[in-house]
Amino acid sequence: MYSVFMDSKVNVTYITLSGYVDLNKYRYFYFSVIFTVYILIICSNATILYLIWVHKNLHEPMYIFIAGLLINGLLYSTNIYPKLLVDFLSEEPIILYSACLLQFFMFYSVGGSEFLLLAAMAFDRYVAICKPLRYRNIMKRSTVSTFLILAWCFPACHLAVLAILSAKAKLCNFNLDGIICNNKMYTIHCARSRALTIFGVVALFDFAILPTLFTVFTYAKIFMASHRRCKESRKAAVQTCVPHLLVLTSYFCVMTYDVIVARVEADFSRTAGFVMTMQTFLYHPLINPFMYGFKMREINKHLKTLLCPAKA
Repeated sequence: MYSVFMDSKVNVTYITLSGYVDLNKYRYFYFSVIFTVYILIICSNATILYLIWVHKNLHEPMYIFIAGLLINGLLYSTNIYPKLLVDFLSEEPIILYSACLLQFFMFYSVGGSEFLLLAAMAFDRYVAICKPLRYRNIMKRSTVSTFLILAWCFPACHLAVLAILSAKAKLCNFNLDGIICNNKMYTIHCARSRALTIFGVVALFDFAILPTLFTVFTYAKIFMASHRRCKESRKAAVQTCVPHLLVLTSYFCVMTYDVIVARVEADFSRTAGFVMTMQTFLYHPLINPFMYGFKMREINKHLKTLLCPAKA
Protein backbone atom coordinates (compact mmCIF):
# COMPACT_ATOMS: atom_id res chain seq x y z
CA MET A 1 0.00 0.00 0.00
CA TYR A 2 1.22 3.49 -0.69
CA SER A 3 0.05 7.03 -0.97
CA VAL A 4 0.99 9.58 -3.58
CA PHE A 5 -0.20 13.15 -3.05
CA MET A 6 0.08 15.48 -5.97
CA ASP A 7 -0.46 19.14 -6.54
CA SER A 8 0.51 21.26 -9.51
CA LYS A 9 4.19 21.16 -8.63
CA VAL A 10 4.84 18.46 -6.05
CA ASN A 11 4.71 14.67 -6.27
CA VAL A 12 5.09 13.12 -2.79
CA THR A 13 5.62 9.39 -2.41
CA TYR A 14 5.05 7.49 0.82
CA ILE A 15 6.55 4.08 1.52
CA THR A 16 4.82 1.61 3.83
CA LEU A 17 7.12 -0.09 6.36
CA SER A 18 5.75 -3.62 6.68
CA GLY A 19 8.49 -5.35 8.67
CA TYR A 20 6.81 -5.04 12.06
CA VAL A 21 5.53 -8.11 13.91
CA ASP A 22 2.13 -7.89 15.65
CA LEU A 23 2.35 -4.12 15.87
CA ASN A 24 -1.28 -3.70 17.00
CA LYS A 25 -0.76 -6.20 19.81
CA TYR A 26 2.65 -5.09 21.10
CA ARG A 27 2.84 -1.41 20.06
CA TYR A 28 3.00 -0.09 23.65
CA PHE A 29 5.55 -2.71 24.67
CA TYR A 30 7.74 -1.80 21.67
CA PHE A 31 7.31 1.90 22.44
CA SER A 32 8.30 1.45 26.11
CA VAL A 33 11.43 -0.55 25.28
CA ILE A 34 12.67 1.76 22.51
CA PHE A 35 11.86 4.91 24.49
CA THR A 36 13.77 3.59 27.54
CA VAL A 37 16.77 2.58 25.44
CA TYR A 38 16.78 5.94 23.63
CA ILE A 39 16.79 7.88 26.93
CA LEU A 40 19.65 5.69 28.18
CA ILE A 41 21.59 6.32 24.97
CA ILE A 42 21.17 10.10 25.21
CA CYS A 43 22.03 10.29 28.92
CA SER A 44 25.04 7.94 28.82
CA ASN A 45 26.62 9.37 25.66
CA ALA A 46 25.99 12.98 26.75
CA THR A 47 27.50 12.32 30.19
CA ILE A 48 30.80 10.99 28.82
CA LEU A 49 30.89 13.79 26.22
CA TYR A 50 30.43 16.33 29.03
CA LEU A 51 33.32 14.82 31.02
CA ILE A 52 35.63 14.94 28.01
CA TRP A 53 34.58 18.54 27.31
CA VAL A 54 35.14 19.95 30.82
CA HIS A 55 38.29 18.09 31.94
CA LYS A 56 41.47 19.31 30.28
CA ASN A 57 43.38 16.11 30.99
CA LEU A 58 40.91 14.40 28.63
CA HIS A 59 41.73 16.77 25.76
CA GLU A 60 44.07 14.16 24.29
CA PRO A 61 43.74 12.54 20.83
CA MET A 62 42.41 9.24 22.15
CA TYR A 63 39.63 10.91 24.15
CA ILE A 64 38.79 13.25 21.27
CA PHE A 65 38.28 10.19 19.05
CA ILE A 66 36.14 8.63 21.79
CA ALA A 67 34.07 11.84 21.80
CA GLY A 68 33.67 11.41 18.04
CA LEU A 69 32.32 7.89 18.59
CA LEU A 70 29.89 9.17 21.22
CA ILE A 71 28.63 11.90 18.86
CA ASN A 72 28.14 9.17 16.26
CA GLY A 73 26.11 7.18 18.78
CA LEU A 74 23.79 10.14 19.31
CA LEU A 75 23.44 10.76 15.56
CA TYR A 76 22.95 7.06 14.81
CA SER A 77 20.20 6.60 17.39
CA THR A 78 18.46 9.93 16.65
CA ASN A 79 18.32 8.94 12.99
CA ILE A 80 16.31 5.82 13.88
CA TYR A 81 14.63 5.94 17.30
CA PRO A 82 12.25 8.96 16.98
CA LYS A 83 10.81 7.55 13.73
CA LEU A 84 10.36 4.15 15.39
CA LEU A 85 8.51 5.73 18.31
CA VAL A 86 6.15 7.50 15.90
CA ASP A 87 5.61 4.27 13.93
CA PHE A 88 4.73 2.29 17.05
CA LEU A 89 1.83 4.66 17.76
CA SER A 90 0.69 4.94 14.13
CA GLU A 91 -2.12 2.96 12.53
CA GLU A 92 0.10 2.33 9.49
CA PRO A 93 3.88 2.96 9.59
CA ILE A 94 4.76 5.03 6.54
CA ILE A 95 7.65 7.25 5.55
CA LEU A 96 8.26 9.79 2.82
CA TYR A 97 10.62 8.36 0.21
CA SER A 98 12.81 11.46 0.57
CA ALA A 99 12.91 10.91 4.35
CA CYS A 100 13.73 7.25 3.70
CA LEU A 101 16.70 8.32 1.56
CA LEU A 102 17.86 10.68 4.33
CA GLN A 103 17.65 7.90 6.92
CA PHE A 104 19.57 5.58 4.59
CA PHE A 105 22.24 8.27 4.08
CA MET A 106 22.66 8.93 7.82
CA PHE A 107 22.60 5.24 8.75
CA TYR A 108 25.53 4.28 6.52
CA SER A 109 27.38 7.60 6.67
CA VAL A 110 27.60 7.44 10.46
CA GLY A 111 28.36 3.71 10.23
CA GLY A 112 31.27 4.31 7.87
CA SER A 113 32.68 7.08 10.07
CA GLU A 114 32.54 4.69 13.04
CA PHE A 115 34.96 2.29 11.37
CA LEU A 116 37.26 5.13 10.30
CA LEU A 117 37.31 6.61 13.81
CA LEU A 118 38.20 3.22 15.27
CA ALA A 119 41.03 2.95 12.71
CA ALA A 120 42.26 6.42 13.74
CA MET A 121 42.18 5.35 17.38
CA ALA A 122 44.21 2.25 16.53
CA PHE A 123 46.83 4.43 14.82
CA ASP A 124 46.89 6.75 17.84
CA ARG A 125 47.47 3.83 20.22
CA TYR A 126 50.19 2.42 17.93
CA VAL A 127 52.11 5.69 17.97
CA ALA A 128 51.61 6.13 21.74
CA ILE A 129 52.83 2.62 22.62
CA CYS A 130 55.34 1.81 19.87
CA LYS A 131 56.72 5.31 19.15
CA PRO A 132 56.22 7.23 22.42
CA LEU A 133 59.05 9.72 21.83
CA ARG A 134 57.51 10.85 18.54
CA TYR A 135 53.91 10.87 19.77
CA ARG A 136 53.58 14.64 20.24
CA ASN A 137 55.13 15.34 16.85
CA ILE A 138 52.90 12.87 15.01
CA MET A 139 49.57 13.25 16.82
CA LYS A 140 49.36 17.03 16.60
CA ARG A 141 46.09 18.94 16.76
CA SER A 142 46.15 19.33 12.97
CA THR A 143 46.57 15.55 12.55
CA VAL A 144 43.63 14.81 14.85
CA SER A 145 41.48 17.40 13.07
CA THR A 146 42.36 15.86 9.70
CA PHE A 147 41.38 12.37 10.91
CA LEU A 148 38.06 13.67 12.27
CA ILE A 149 37.21 15.56 9.07
CA LEU A 150 38.07 12.56 6.90
CA ALA A 151 36.12 10.18 9.16
CA TRP A 152 32.95 12.26 8.89
CA CYS A 153 33.19 13.79 5.40
CA PHE A 154 34.59 10.90 3.33
CA PRO A 155 31.68 8.48 4.05
CA ALA A 156 29.17 11.33 3.77
CA CYS A 157 30.39 12.25 0.27
CA HIS A 158 30.33 8.63 -0.84
CA LEU A 159 26.86 7.96 0.60
CA ALA A 160 25.55 11.17 -0.95
CA VAL A 161 26.25 9.62 -4.36
CA LEU A 162 24.36 6.45 -3.39
CA ALA A 163 21.41 8.49 -2.09
CA ILE A 164 21.27 10.60 -5.26
CA LEU A 165 21.39 7.51 -7.49
CA SER A 166 18.63 5.92 -5.38
CA ALA A 167 16.53 9.07 -5.66
CA LYS A 168 16.71 8.81 -9.45
CA ALA A 169 15.78 5.11 -9.50
CA LYS A 170 12.29 4.15 -10.61
CA LEU A 171 10.10 2.57 -7.91
CA CYS A 172 7.95 -0.47 -8.69
CA ASN A 173 7.05 -1.40 -5.13
CA PHE A 174 5.89 0.94 -2.36
CA ASN A 175 5.92 -1.68 0.38
CA LEU A 176 9.30 -1.97 2.18
CA ASP A 177 9.68 -5.26 4.07
CA GLY A 178 11.56 -3.65 6.96
CA ILE A 179 11.31 -1.18 9.83
CA ILE A 180 14.12 1.18 8.79
CA CYS A 181 15.53 2.35 5.49
CA ASN A 182 18.70 0.31 5.13
CA ASN A 183 19.92 -1.75 2.15
CA LYS A 184 16.46 -3.29 1.88
CA MET A 185 15.44 -0.05 0.22
CA TYR A 186 16.92 -1.42 -3.01
CA THR A 187 14.17 -4.07 -3.12
CA ILE A 188 11.54 -1.46 -3.99
CA HIS A 189 13.45 -0.34 -7.10
CA CYS A 190 12.24 -1.68 -10.43
CA ALA A 191 15.75 -2.88 -11.26
CA ARG A 192 19.06 -2.99 -9.45
CA SER A 193 21.27 -0.28 -10.88
CA ARG A 194 24.76 -1.45 -11.81
CA ALA A 195 26.17 1.88 -10.59
CA LEU A 196 24.45 1.43 -7.22
CA THR A 197 25.83 -2.08 -6.87
CA ILE A 198 29.40 -0.97 -7.70
CA PHE A 199 29.25 2.03 -5.36
CA GLY A 200 27.80 -0.19 -2.61
CA VAL A 201 30.62 -2.74 -2.92
CA VAL A 202 33.23 0.03 -2.95
CA ALA A 203 31.63 1.56 0.17
CA LEU A 204 31.67 -1.82 1.92
CA PHE A 205 35.41 -2.18 1.28
CA ASP A 206 36.33 1.46 1.95
CA PHE A 207 34.34 1.98 5.14
CA ALA A 208 34.08 -1.47 6.72
CA ILE A 209 36.50 -4.15 5.51
CA LEU A 210 39.66 -2.07 4.95
CA PRO A 211 39.40 -0.05 8.22
CA THR A 212 38.68 -3.26 10.13
CA LEU A 213 41.71 -5.02 8.65
CA PHE A 214 43.88 -1.97 9.37
CA THR A 215 42.63 -1.80 12.96
CA VAL A 216 43.15 -5.50 13.66
CA PHE A 217 46.61 -5.45 12.04
CA THR A 218 47.60 -2.36 14.05
CA TYR A 219 46.50 -3.83 17.38
CA ALA A 220 48.32 -7.07 16.51
CA LYS A 221 51.52 -5.04 16.04
CA ILE A 222 50.89 -3.28 19.37
CA PHE A 223 50.44 -6.58 21.23
CA MET A 224 53.53 -8.07 19.58
CA ALA A 225 55.61 -5.01 20.51
CA SER A 226 54.34 -4.89 24.09
CA HIS A 227 54.89 -8.64 24.53
CA ARG A 228 58.63 -8.07 24.15
CA ARG A 229 58.60 -5.50 26.94
CA CYS A 230 58.02 -5.66 30.69
CA LYS A 231 54.85 -6.94 32.36
CA GLU A 232 53.62 -3.42 33.15
CA SER A 233 53.90 -2.43 29.50
CA ARG A 234 51.86 -5.47 28.44
CA LYS A 235 49.22 -4.70 31.08
CA ALA A 236 48.94 -1.07 29.95
CA ALA A 237 48.58 -2.13 26.31
CA VAL A 238 45.80 -4.58 27.18
CA GLN A 239 43.92 -2.05 29.33
CA THR A 240 44.10 0.57 26.61
CA CYS A 241 43.42 -1.52 23.52
CA VAL A 242 40.90 -4.15 24.63
CA PRO A 243 37.97 -1.68 24.95
CA HIS A 244 38.64 -0.46 21.39
CA LEU A 245 38.75 -4.02 20.06
CA LEU A 246 35.50 -4.91 21.84
CA VAL A 247 33.77 -1.87 20.32
CA LEU A 248 35.15 -2.79 16.88
CA THR A 249 33.93 -6.38 17.25
CA SER A 250 30.50 -5.16 18.33
CA TYR A 251 30.10 -2.81 15.40
CA PHE A 252 31.47 -5.28 12.87
CA CYS A 253 28.84 -7.77 14.07
CA VAL A 254 26.17 -5.05 13.70
CA MET A 255 27.17 -4.41 10.09
CA THR A 256 27.38 -8.15 9.40
CA TYR A 257 23.80 -8.44 10.64
CA ASP A 258 22.80 -5.65 8.28
CA VAL A 259 24.40 -7.37 5.28
CA ILE A 260 22.79 -10.71 6.16
CA VAL A 261 19.34 -9.22 6.73
CA ALA A 262 19.24 -6.61 3.98
CA ARG A 263 21.74 -7.44 1.25
CA VAL A 264 21.67 -11.23 1.16
CA GLU A 265 18.30 -12.40 -0.08
CA ALA A 266 17.86 -15.03 2.60
CA ASP A 267 14.46 -16.57 3.26
CA PHE A 268 13.96 -15.35 6.85
CA SER A 269 10.58 -15.35 8.53
CA ARG A 270 9.18 -11.90 9.34
CA THR A 271 9.76 -12.47 13.07
CA ALA A 272 13.41 -13.47 12.51
CA GLY A 273 13.93 -10.51 10.18
CA PHE A 274 12.37 -8.13 12.70
CA VAL A 275 14.50 -9.41 15.58
CA MET A 276 17.72 -9.35 13.53
CA THR A 277 17.04 -5.84 12.24
CA MET A 278 16.54 -4.66 15.83
CA GLN A 279 20.04 -5.94 16.63
CA THR A 280 21.56 -3.46 14.18
CA PHE A 281 20.63 -0.45 16.30
CA LEU A 282 19.44 -1.60 19.74
CA TYR A 283 22.70 -2.28 21.64
CA HIS A 284 25.63 -0.61 19.92
CA PRO A 285 24.89 3.05 20.81
CA LEU A 286 24.94 1.95 24.47
CA ILE A 287 28.19 0.00 24.22
CA ASN A 288 30.50 3.00 23.62
CA PRO A 289 29.62 5.04 26.73
CA PHE A 290 29.53 2.03 29.03
CA MET A 291 32.70 0.52 27.60
CA TYR A 292 34.73 3.73 27.73
CA GLY A 293 33.07 4.99 30.91
CA PHE A 294 33.99 1.91 32.92
CA LYS A 295 37.10 0.60 31.16
CA MET A 296 39.07 3.81 30.53
CA ARG A 297 40.71 4.74 33.83
CA GLU A 298 40.72 8.54 33.47
CA ILE A 299 37.11 8.74 32.26
CA ASN A 300 36.00 6.32 34.98
CA LYS A 301 37.70 8.45 37.65
CA HIS A 302 35.88 11.60 36.55
CA LEU A 303 32.62 9.65 36.19
CA LYS A 304 32.86 8.46 39.81
CA THR A 305 33.54 12.02 40.93
CA LEU A 306 30.47 13.25 39.03
CA LEU A 307 28.13 10.52 40.31
CA CYS A 308 29.51 10.27 43.87
CA PRO A 309 31.07 13.66 44.74
CA ALA A 310 30.97 12.98 48.49
CA LYS A 311 33.15 9.86 48.17
CA ALA A 312 35.56 11.65 45.80
